[in-house]
Amino acid sequence: MSGCRGFGLRGSSSSSGSCVRSVASSPSVPRSFQLWHRARSQTPSASPPSISTLPWCSLPSSSPASGRSHRFSPPRISTPLAILGYRRPLEEWDLWCLNKEDRSHVVVQRLLQERKKQQERAARHQAAEASGKRLSSEGEVLLGGRPQAREPPFLRALMATFGSSFLLSMCFKLIQDLLSFINPQLLSVLIRFISNPTAPTWWGFLVAGLMFVCSVMQTLILHQYYHCIFVMGLRFRTGIIGVIYRKALVITNSVKRESTVGEIVNLMSVDAQRFMDVVPFINLLWSAPLQIILAVYFLWQNLGPSVLAGVALMVLLIPLNGAVAVKMRAFQVEQMKFKDSRIKLMSEILGGIKVLKLYAWEPSFLKQVEDIRQDELRLMRQAAYLHATSTFIWICTPFLVTLTTLGMYVSVDKNNVLDAEKAFVSVSLFNILKIPLNMLPQLISNLAQTSVSLKRIQHFLSQDELDSQCVERKTITPGYTVTIHNGTFTWSQNLPPTLHSLDIQVPKGALVAVVGPVGCGKSSLLSALLGEMEKLEGKVYMKGSVAYVPQQAWIQNCTLQENVLFGQALDPKRYRQALEACALLADLEVLPGGGKTEIGEKGINLSGGQRQRVSLARAVYSDADIFLLDDPLSAVDSHVAKHIFDQVIGPEGVLAGKTRVLVTHGISFLPQTDFVIVLADGQVSEIGTYAALLQRNGSFANFLRNYAPGEGKEHQEADSRTALEDREDEEVLLIEDTLSNHTDLTDNEPVTYEVQKQFMRQLSAMSLEGEGQGRPVSRRRLGAAEKVVQATEAKASQVLTQEEKVEMGTVKLSVFWDYARAVGLCATLVICLLHGGQSAAAIGANVWLSAWTSEAVVNGQQNNTSQRLGVYAALGILQGLLVMLSAVTMAVGGVQAARLLHQALLHNKMRSPQSFFDTTPSGRILNRFSKDICIIDEVLAPTILMLLNSFYNSISTLVVIVASTPLFAVVILPLAVLYLFVQRLYVATSRQLKRLESVSRSPIYSHFLETVTGSSVIRAYGRSQDFEAISDAKVDTNQRSCYPYIASNRWLGVRVEFVGNCVVLFTALFAVIGRSSLSPGLVGLSVSYALQVTLALNWMIRTISDLESNIVAVERVKEYSKTETEAPWVVEGSRPPAGWPLQGEVEFRNYSVRYRPGLELVLKDLSLQVRGGEKVGIVGRTGAGKSSMTLCLFRILEAAEGDILIDGLNVADIGLHDLRSQLTIIPQDPILFSGTLRMNLDPFGNYSEEDMWRALEQSHLHTFVSSQPAGLDFQCSEGGENLSVGQRQLVCLARALLRKSRILVLDEATAAIDLETDDLIQATIHTQFEACTVLTIAHRLNTIMDYTRVLVLDKGTIAEFDSPTNLIAARGIFYGMARDAGLA
Repeated sequence: MSGCRGFGLRGSSSSSGSCVRSVASSPSVPRSFQLWHRARSQTPSASPPSISTLPWCSLPSSSPASGRSHRFSPPRISTPLAILGYRRPLEEWDLWCLNKEDRSHVVVQRLLQERKKQQERAARHQAAEASGKRLSSEGEVLLGGRPQAREPPFLRALMATFGSSFLLSMCFKLIQDLLSFINPQLLSVLIRFISNPTAPTWWGFLVAGLMFVCSVMQTLILHQYYHCIFVMGLRFRTGIIGVIYRKALVITNSVKRESTVGEIVNLMSVDAQRFMDVVPFINLLWSAPLQIILAVYFLWQNLGPSVLAGVALMVLLIPLNGAVAVKMRAFQVEQMKFKDSRIKLMSEILGGIKVLKLYAWEPSFLKQVEDIRQDELRLMRQAAYLHATSTFIWICTPFLVTLTTLGMYVSVDKNNVLDAEKAFVSVSLFNILKIPLNMLPQLISNLAQTSVSLKRIQHFLSQDELDSQCVERKTITPGYTVTIHNGTFTWSQNLPPTLHSLDIQVPKGALVAVVGPVGCGKSSLLSALLGEMEKLEGKVYMKGSVAYVPQQAWIQNCTLQENVLFGQALDPKRYRQALEACALLADLEVLPGGGKTEIGEKGINLSGGQRQRVSLARAVYSDADIFLLDDPLSAVDSHVAKHIFDQVIGPEGVLAGKTRVLVTHGISFLPQTDFVIVLADGQVSEIGTYAALLQRNGSFANFLRNYAPGEGKEHQEADSRTALEDREDEEVLLIEDTLSNHTDLTDNEPVTYEVQKQFMRQLSAMSLEGEGQGRPVSRRRLGAAEKVVQATEAKASQVLTQEEKVEMGTVKLSVFWDYARAVGLCATLVICLLHGGQSAAAIGANVWLSAWTSEAVVNGQQNNTSQRLGVYAALGILQGLLVMLSAVTMAVGGVQAARLLHQALLHNKMRSPQSFFDTTPSGRILNRFSKDICIIDEVLAPTILMLLNSFYNSISTLVVIVASTPLFAVVILPLAVLYLFVQRLYVATSRQLKRLESVSRSPIYSHFLETVTGSSVIRAYGRSQDFEAISDAKVDTNQRSCYPYIASNRWLGVRVEFVGNCVVLFTALFAVIGRSSLSPGLVGLSVSYALQVTLALNWMIRTISDLESNIVAVERVKEYSKTETEAPWVVEGSRPPAGWPLQGEVEFRNYSVRYRPGLELVLKDLSLQVRGGEKVGIVGRTGAGKSSMTLCLFRILEAAEGDILIDGLNVADIGLHDLRSQLTIIPQDPILFSGTLRMNLDPFGNYSEEDMWRALEQSHLHTFVSSQPAGLDFQCSEGGENLSVGQRQLVCLARALLRKSRILVLDEATAAIDLETDDLIQATIHTQFEACTVLTIAHRLNTIMDYTRVLVLDKGTIAEFDSPTNLIAARGIFYGMARDAGLA
């Protein structure tokens, strides 16, 4: 079965990380052999652990799922499933439920309890040690109140948890090992019977019958053993995934920064899978020595001391195998590093793909990925050559051992005659002996890999956890709900404190505002209250339940209603009240399924404002005691911010009476707060009521006077005015925000994983046209009574993310052809011919041996022994050479195929249009780059070699048997029919189970990624346990397709081995019947071949199925290598002149655009001209088309009709990179990539260091960067997590300053920045971009009041376009907006 252990399964690849499988990677054992073990055992393609606690699993007791019927007799109950799978592709509901003891929550609880016991034991032991030491060292142990207990070995906990199933498997294995030695003894009896013409015929029939019975017994016990051991492997995996998931919920932020999400996911997928893969080999530790001892004992009886020559040779080869194994492991560790970094980089590229497109940075990142891939392929090539060498050793070893032993036997004493009994019984025993000998290096290599994985898991599990005692929840000064006494906090022990000497007391029911410049620690203060930071000194008290609204809303991939309820029961009245207060009711009317609409990954189909309001609604619905609100108002338009403050946060809002801590940059709300905390450099600089702070004339009062003169007076006026506005107007305001521009593409997109945004967008655009439930909208705002519409078209599809396509039925031949072409057609042909040659040489050697044993004995001696030996040796060495050649050819071809397929996939994805990434979850694309590429890299080539091996082996067996006992031809047909029937049933079922398994695997990792990014919110609301249960359920779903896969392999094994056992029976029977015409040598030859046929047949079916399952990876990679691409990056015959654009004039001519064919137009017949150097503000409601307009400029969206001209050049005529590299955008979501700050500013290395420092100075980052020891080489973490959102925004400004292009587009780039920094940025833009054309999409109207002109968009058309003063005088839409913002 396939063996990549990645994204969670064997046979599947890893999120990143080596997908080297146990078998696959056996260093010193050639693939071909490794097969053997798998052939009989075949683990399921791996699947995540436990098998399912799902609600739909309650089947009636008559069904196979009920009870434990499948526990001990997989074959019996697999038959209905196999027949069903043959008739039609299996679906999820056809699968059985899991046994209770296999379900995630049961397995994980057992493992956690065991681990806890061991930790307590270790802690007691350590305490005892410590108490024996001196006081000083005692002090060290007690430092920090909790000793850093040495983590007890995780392996010990695993063995203690699963030890009982292990003992059971040992019993089965022991019986099977003993049974395997009976058939060689019976062969000896049979040959003696043939040699003795006087023996009664019934004796021969009895021996044939016994051989058959013994084989059948062996089959049944072996498969019972495999079922037991594989289910145990599955439980290992379940347990490990569960433990890692639970640990990821409690690790500290510093740990999170050290290990990327990708690395943690790898622990779950790759490392947990390694354990599953090693389990079937564990029993070899005692079983291999036992088999070796027994085999040597029987050989000694047969051939005497000369057997020692063969054994000595085997022993000598062990170190050689060991050396190869060590080298392979070294390659593997190195390869895993490259794989990790490639997947991590790919994941970032997919997260920030829009930024790469807007900046035309794709070539730089493409090169980075290709460089890593180059190193990966270099290692793959070296590993493949090593494999070829080990294959040669492997093929030659058994042969050389037989040769040495037989050679020694005939040479030692001239009277030693090699007869059929001695030769073929010895060959059968050597065949048994070679299995444990070859498995030992495989076992060593597997154990080596697993030890690496164990270290990684152990390291992760021993990482620091958040201190649950950090925040005291029980006691607090009466009358207060939040207090901090002398609190000093840091994000990590090795960083300087972020907050120091904080003394804060928040009375019960108070509304507290926290204000201060960017990076002063406002968000950190909330994190400290949640216990997310490490407390260095002081005390934190918080009494009551908490609701938390983070600065960047965390939205789950589930329905909008589930996002708001967040695990609580639905109370329709409270739910409606929460939506109404958060201005979400109007959004529900636009969403295709109302509250039941599925929200995409990371809230992709909601605008930034909507995401923030859903996050707020979740808090409101939770009805907690304390609300920690991290700047929830920055992502929404000013009038919506006012509505939310009045209806939710303020003194009259639904949260009145609750304790609210509000981080904000909106100074207009401060007069209504109970008191204000002013932070500066991580300390409280001032604290008091708004009025008191103004009178104190401190820094806060100066700041207010500069930025908001007459703030207080204006505020009261605004209040009285709002009171006069009628209720209808209030509704209009909300509709505006809801349908408004946020839903356009660039609005507050999540930092990563942009999926399916346009759906909402197109809705909001449609909802402004057409009919609907005609709610009146005031004339004052819209100029005509419009109607808000239900988007009927969209009603149909409430689901955004299309289900991943599961291919049905057989894999198309074209897929095999694609792979053969990638390997090279000549190489493919050569490999097939070499394998044929090897089989011919093997048959030749054995026929020669048979003829030798049948040679007449003269005077008790055989003549020509040296000639006989020489030819036998030559044929054996020839086999080894041919196999080695074919392995080398396959290695070269396999690496070439891996290179070509990855290259095609990467180049296509880098050139896919943005709409592809909007409608495809990034996890799905990443799966192609990790799991599927891993299978192509490491699994396909060996699987093909195995298939050829087993195919030629089966054919040569039949040839030999028919040649020696022609009567056998009679039973070939019925046996072949039975075999093909079983094969068809099995392949159809196992292929579909494998597919179901891969599809059910992605949700485990998607959910895990979601959990890791939202862990602070999950902890704040106290929902960790619910999320653990969800993860367990997802793992169980996956295991439900894994478990039947194990059972179907047992089902297949029993039936195929039955066919093999029949071959043994008939070969022996026909030998008995035709004994008069047969020489003992031919009988020995045909029966010893027949004894091996079971393996070859089993192996063949399994590798066919394996190949079918794994070749699907080529199909999936091809599917994504052929998707539609965007326009060419550079059009050679049509490049713009150097220095273009000189003026920066932008003209839209009758321009219309739609998101995708078949959707409504979002911009309709737009015609306008912006002169060079003009500053134009773009405003409008959600869905008006503001962001769409800027995207059209960059050709992220292509025109439906009309043109855009820049300096008179039609942008549609030039290459995308020629266009995009000459424009600059500061997007709303500041996206950074992990790497140095230098790389983030200038990935192509086009600018000098002075240029960069100048840009940093102008973007007000100079102080921060120069204070970092690494300066420009400061390492940004994944997504820029180690910078505040405001600082990231400034980095984006610095990028724009470096580029200095003639046209600058700002997409509300200052939403996450305090007013002071905002002013600095605006000043920078005015001075540095004075001669440039600036287009700004504005939420804060004050930023564009001094612009040359303002463009007001409405439903994709131009509503107003004039200077701000003229527009206010005209009292149109813009006037209404300005009035709401207090500017008119």
